[in-house]
This record gives sequence, structure tokens and C-alpha cells, in this order.
Amino acid sequence: MDTTENSDMHDSSFKKSTLSFVSQMILRFLAIVTTLVATWLILTSREKVVIFGMTADASYKYSSAYRFFAYANLIAFISSVLSLLVTIIIGNTAFNPNKYFYLFLHDLILTVLLMAGCAAATAIGFVGTYGNGHIGWMKICDNFGKFCNRVTLSIGFSYVCVGIYFLLAIVSANISRHCCTNNGIN
Repeated sequence: MDTTENSDMHDSSFKKSTLSFVSQMILRFLAIVTTLVATWLILTSREKVVIFGMTADASYKYSSAYRFFAYANLIAFISSVLSLLVTIIIGNTAFNPNKYFYLFLHDLILTVLLMAGCAAATAIGFVGTYGNGHIGWMKICDNFGKFCNRVTLSIGFSYVCVGIYFLLAIVSANISRHCCTNNGIN
């Protein structure tokens, strides 16, 4: 009877670790895709228009908030690729929840970094779309529609990635937590 209970516990633990591994792989792959698309969209967002006989240019390079957003997404993309490789390596070794604590920290840091980049880009995007009459900032999206649409799409993909990394942080924390509860430490 005791061996049957141990076997059932082992099967349950194996199923949980396999499910956790598969969910980590899927979410990390989605994070790679969303950060790649967001980075590509913001880095290629540029538009030139002629207004009253003068050429005006809009680019992410002209805004420190958009540059921060672009670099945050680029860092997240590179980190996502590396974390996928680390997850594959961890998945091929014996299951040890302690290793997932470092992935939890990684996921939490990237969540915060991406959220900061999204907040900065959203604030500038809002001013670009609606302007601010109180201080004389005029809206530009009426004249630079292609630029504003690309930036909006990029910000949208990045917000999706914030959600993905939030889920990854929860999954990694849950796996890491099992280490402590299984060893009698609460």
C-alpha cells in the first residue's frame, strides 16, 4: 500500500513538473515573439511628411521615452531567448525547484522593465495623439498616421508581453515554492 501511495505521488509530481515545463516553454516562446515584433515595429517606425512646403520627420529616435521603450524591448527579447535556453537545460536535468527561483527573479525584473517602457511610451503616445493645449503641445498623429499606428502596435505587443512575463513569474514562483513546502519549510 505504501509503494502505491509513493508511486501515485511520484506520478502526480511528474505530471506537475511536465505541465510546468511545457507551460514555461510556450510562454517563453510567446515572449520571444511579442518582444521581437514590438522591437521591430518601434525600431522601424519612421515617417516623413511635407507640411506647408517643409519636410517633417517622425522617428522613435527623437523621443527619449521611445528610445527607452525600444531598448527595454530589445533587452527583453535577448533575455527571453536566453531564458528559453536555460529552461530547456533545466528541463533536461533532474527536477529541482530551487533552480526556478532565479527564473522567477528574471521574469519579475523583465515584467517591471517592460512595464516601465510601456508606461513611458504610452505617456508620449497619448500626448502625440491628443496633444496638450495647456502647455502648447500639439497633436502630431493627424499628420504622422503611419508612425503613430506602428508605435501603437508596438506598445500593444509589449503590453501583451508584460502579461506573459507576469504569468511566467507566477509559474516560476509556484514551482520554486514547491521546493520549500516539500522539504517541510513553509
